[in-house]
Amino acid sequence: MKLSREISEAGRFVRQPNRFTDRLGPPEPGRYRLYASYACPWAQRVLIVRELLGLQDLLDVVIVDPIRDEKGWRVPGGDPEYLSELYHATDPGYTGRYTVPCVWDAKEGRIVTNDFPRITLDLEMSWGTSPNLYPERLRPDIDIMNDRLYHGLNNAVYEAGLTGDQQAYEEAVARVFTTLDFLEVRLSESRYLFDTLTDSDVRLYTTLVRFDTVYHSHFKCSVRRLVDHPALWAYARRLHAVPAFRDTTDFDHIKRHYFMTQTDLNPSRIVPVGPELDWSP
Repeated sequence: MKLSREISEAGRFVRQPNRFTDRLGPPEPGRYRLYASYACPWAQRVLIVRELLGLQDLLDVVIVDPIRDEKGWRVPGGDPEYLSELYHATDPGYTGRYTVPCVWDAKEGRIVTNDFPRITLDLEMSWGTSPNLYPERLRPDIDIMNDRLYHGLNNAVYEAGLTGDQQAYEEAVARVFTTLDFLEVRLSESRYLFDTLTDSDVRLYTTLVRFDTVYHSHFKCSVRRLVDHPALWAYARRLHAVPAFRDTTDFDHIKRHYFMTQTDLNPSRIVPVGPELDWSP
């Protein structure tokens, strides 16, 4: 699959804006359906929060095939055959990339949101409160941390890996490892990013769990590995031991998606063997 849609004239990766940004209404069994991929870090965030908050009976899930082509994500079972059909049912003139996560409203027959930064917050604030992943006392600090994680790590690995410009690549890689160094210090003194598990930990985990397997080699974030950061590596393994994190982590889907879909970076579509990592805490 070609990646040119989100590459600027200067060769920089610029993520497309989210098209559907309505807020989720109150939980209603059978109404909302989450389309997600185990391969996608943005989608895995929502899967983790759904499990942590015990929302399985309130938010149905469809896991798409990890191999994406120009038609977008294929839906196993064929109803619809491709996620793009839901995008066009909601907006017939839609021309952007078809992304996960997105939430379909069966009652209104439309995509409510593909606004991945807001979906977890909606679930945390109005669908489930135990554990409290977005406590009011920490919300300003969580928002600041989430912004730092996004620009310095979550999205920066894509800016490094998908750019066609050397300077842009080096700038993004510098941000990635400056952020990892900051996090290494912070997590050497704390079990979580704050004094309790929060939305920020979910957002950090989904990048860390892909780092050595994909981002280090495929996206050329090769200065150091996750395992070279003792506090971050221990933190990632602690989170992975929690069922909501572990059960939504599928390394087979992750590797096949990145290495077989992003043919600009990997024309052979060969999926590498390894790395051999022990994720036990």
